[in-house]
Parts: sequence; C-alpha cells; structure tokens
Amino acid sequence: MAYELYYWPTIQGRGEFVRLALEEAGAAYVDAARRNKAGMSTMMKLMQAEQGTPPFAPPFLKAGKLIIGQTANILLYLGSRHGLAPASEAGRLWVHQLQLTIADLVQEVHDTHHPIGTMLYYEDQRKPAKKRTAEFWDNRAPKFLGYFERLVAGGGGTYLTGRKLTYADLSLFQIVEGLRYAFPKHMKTFERDIPKLVALHDRIAERPNIASYLASDRRIPFNKEGIFRHYKELDK
Repeated sequence: MAYELYYWPTIQGRGEFVRLALEEAGAAYVDAARRNKAGMSTMMKLMQAEQGTPPFAPPFLKAGKLIIGQTANILLYLGSRHGLAPASEAGRLWVHQLQLTIADLVQEVHDTHHPIGTMLYYEDQRKPAKKRTAEFWDNRAPKFLGYFERLVAGGGGTYLTGRKLTYADLSLFQIVEGLRYAFPKHMKTFERDIPKLVALHDRIAERPNIASYLASDRRIPFNKEGIFRHYKELDK
C-alpha cells in the first residue's frame, strides 16, 4: 500500500515532519498535492466533506481507508508501523509527548514572523514580529531547545530514547535545519549551548535515506511561505 500525503505543494511546513518519517522508513508514498492539480482538488474535497472524519487542515495521511490528521497523530501511526517508535506503550506515549512538545515549539517559531495573525502579511506586523522574535531568543528557544538538549545528553545513547532512532529525532533535525535557515546569526551563537542537539542533527543528516532525500527534488527548499522564514531584520 502506498500512502497518500496531503499537504500544501510549495512549502515544507508541518508536512515536512511527516515526509522525513516516510523517507527514513523507506515507505512508498505519494505527495498527492504536488503530483498534479487533481491532487490539490482532492485535498480540498477531503477537508470539506460533511460526513465521515474529515481533517481540519493539512497535513493528513490517507492509509487505505484511514484518513489521519494532525502531524503528531500521523507520526504516532507511522512510528509503530515502521520501527520509528518504541515497542512498549509507555515508550510510544513518551515519544508522542515529545512530538507534541515539538509542535508547541513549531508554533513559537511561526509566531516570530506572524505574532498577530496568520491572515495578515508579515509586512503588516513587522514591529510586533521584532518584539516576538526577541522574546523567542531570550526565553522560548532556551527553554525548548535546552529541554531537548538535556534529554539527548541524558538519554544514554545516540538518540532521544537511547540507541534507536524515533520520529521525534527526525523532527528535531528539522527544527535545527529550519532555525539555521531562518536565523543563521542567532543560531551561530546559540548552537554553542546545544552541542548534543547539533550532534544529533548531524547524525541524522548522514543516515542514508535522509541524505538521499535531502539531495533530491522531493525536498522542497525553505522559502518565505513556510514556518521557517528568513527576514534579515529579525536576525540581528
């Protein structure tokens, strides 16, 4: 069975966390909305359905008759089926908890450039964005990334939960990649405080399936439409 991933066709966004898991697992999947216009149309129809279990927003995954929405929920499903989550219930819940915390961090990153509203352009909220970005680097980034640094350091192995990779590790790779793109100056300094997290990022980048994906055209480049956006005035 080939999975069908539905997400916006021009950005990495939250869909990228799912793509990384599918790529690492070597799972057969179709990035449906990128394939053709019909895929985009199907995505909108599935969200607008009045019966069944329509997803609120992308990303969502079609697995046979199942339609699974919300990034962390999709990864919970994929993790246990593709060796990207612990075997025990306690372990699976722990990794799911970590992914939900990563989701909170993703929102914090998004709000650096859109602190007032998503329907407004960045240019309409530049001053609040500067304040929010300062708050992010003074308080929120140290709290979130410091937490994950502590977990990696205390995990007793190569990855968050020890010797075995999980989808949460892949998501942390994407966090570091995204912050490097959006805030290269801030990250150059801040990475001194998170050496274990940076080392985790580097190990994942070298994994064969991930390295192949990063070098392919399946990996959408970062741009100013996604979660991680680079604005020079916010990276001083």
